Amino acid sequence: MLRDIATRLVPDLLSGFGLLTRLPLPNHRSTGAGSAWTWPLIGAALGCSAAATMAAALWLGITPGVAAVLVLMLLALLTGALHEDGLSDTADGFFGGWTRERRLEIMKDSRIGSYGVLALLLVTLGRWSALTALMVHGDYWGALIATGALSRAPMALMMALLPNARGTGLSHATGRPSPGVALLGCALAAGIAALCLGWAALSLVLAVLAVAILLSLSALRRIGGQTGDVLGTAQQLAELASLTVLSAMAD
Repeated sequence: MLRDIATRLVPDLLSGFGLLTRLPLPNHRSTGAGSAWTWPLIGAALGCSAAATMAAALWLGITPGVAAVLVLMLLALLTGALHEDGLSDTADGFFGGWTRERRLEIMKDSRIGSYGVLALLLVTLGRWSALTALMVHGDYWGALIATGALSRAPMALMMALLPNARGTGLSHATGRPSPGVALLGCALAAGIAALCLGWAALSLVLAVLAVAILLSLSALRRIGGQTGDVLGTAQQLAELASLTVLSAMAD
C-alpha cells in the first residue's frame, strides 16, 4: 500500500493540482478520481499560501479586514473560483427549481440568479468575518492550513459514496474514487488538522462531517446525487464551518 502511494504521489499530485487549481503545471497525465486522496494536501498548500499572504499583509501594516479580503482574492485566483462557482450554481438549482430535471437544468446554466448571488454573498461574508477574527485573536497559520485540508475531504467522500446525478460534467468525467482512496484523503485531512491544531481539530472534523452529511442528504433528495457544483458547495460550506468554529474558539 505505501509503496503504491509512493509510486503514484507525483502523478496524483500533478493531476490534483491540475483539477483543483489554475496553477501552471508541466505536462502530465490526469489520473482522474484516483488523485482524490491528494486533495487535502492541495488544500493544505493553498492554506499555506493564504497564511503567508496574511502574514505579509499584517507585516505591511494592512488592517485585518483588508488582509482577509486579500486572502479571499488569492484563493479565488489560485482555484479559478471553481468552488465559488459551484456554490452559486447549486443554490440557484436547489432553490430555484421544483423538479429534479429543472434543478439540474438551472445548475448547468452559466447565468447566476438571486439565490446564487445571496449564497456567494453570505458565505463569502462569513468566511471574511471568521478570517478577520482569527487574525486578531487566533493562530491563523494553523487555522488556514487545517481548514484548507479539511474542506477538500468531503468532496472525495461524496464522490465515492453518492451517484452522479447528471451523467455528464466535470465530476462525471473525473470518475468516482474508490472508498479506500476517499478514506485515505479523509485520514490525511484529519492528520494535517491534528498536527496544526491539536485536539481542537476534533471540533473541526465534526463540523465538516455535519456539513457533508446535511449537504449529501439534500443533494440526494433534490437531484438524486452529486455533481461538480455540489462538490464545490461542499468545499465552501466546510471551509465556512471550520473557520467559524475556529474563530469562536479564539474569542
